[in-house]
Amino acid sequence: MNQTPTPWRAAPWLFGLASLAALILVVLKVGELERFARLAHGAKPEWLLLALALQIATYACTASVWQRSLARGGAPYPLRSLIPLSLAKVFIDQLLPTGGLSGAVILVRGLARRGIDAAIAGQTLLVALVSFYSAYLIATLAALAVLWLDHQTKPALVVAGAVVGALALGTFAAVAFLRRRGVPPQWLTKVPDIADLFSKVATAPSTLLRDKQLVAVTIALQLGVFALDTLTFWAIFFALAQPIGVATAFATFMAASVAATIGPIPLGLGTFEGTAVALLHVLGVEVEAALAATLLLRGLTFWLPMVPGLWLARREMAAFQPETGPAP
Repeated sequence: MNQTPTPWRAAPWLFGLASLAALILVVLKVGELERFARLAHGAKPEWLLLALALQIATYACTASVWQRSLARGGAPYPLRSLIPLSLAKVFIDQLLPTGGLSGAVILVRGLARRGIDAAIAGQTLLVALVSFYSAYLIATLAALAVLWLDHQTKPALVVAGAVVGALALGTFAAVAFLRRRGVPPQWLTKVPDIADLFSKVATAPSTLLRDKQLVAVTIALQLGVFALDTLTFWAIFFALAQPIGVATAFATFMAASVAATIGPIPLGLGTFEGTAVALLHVLGVEVEAALAATLLLRGLTFWLPMVPGLWLARREMAAFQPETGPAP
């Protein structure tokens, strides 16, 4: 895929960084700079270690979705060898906000690197797509329900939930269309990686998708990722000695994630943080604590894994010789 840098490619990054900087300045002007610094400096390390462990578990949970599909397809592969691919995929999904398309390309290339048969890789991709968007829709509706019960459902949040629903249904419709057509449309074949991705979606057997138990288990694992992210956020507030309820952490995390997903800015810079801080404040959290916790969460979920994520993504997308791994 063409990665030639241009000023236009840098524009969303610059806008996102400017938005994040503006948010921090506004919050610190409204709040107390000294209190913000005290909260951040006094964070309890044992709770931060728990948050880090929970975040690491999200990568294992995502990799488990693929491992279950591969095993059911007759190509068992060890979980430990899929976790680096999970980290690379999560990194690329955040770096390039394409509704999961960029991460799907990484998954296809990563499975090929590991010597997985193309038909099994295609079925694994299908199960991953269906289970992720199903879980995303379920989690978003659950978050809206939490906010509705707390009388905090706003029109913007309802619209965002509707967009996620449309994205999920659109993905299911696109998968059905490609599979009924059998080959991707001509205009999609101009980019090799994208053409290969859509070709696998169009031609992969439906055996694994018909396995109701597998689909149910993978949806549960995808929901587990959202649950672990929520608990990471929740633990960070305890690290700051500003405990909040799990329901508040869940609703805020999902609302901020949706805002970052549907926005055009890479990493959701400024979008995620602004949504999280604003909603937490509405839900009764002090603005300084909301900002400190959100920045710590982003540190654990993106900034800390950036270097290994970038390196792993480059490795997965590089020209490769297929590698094979022993069955677990």
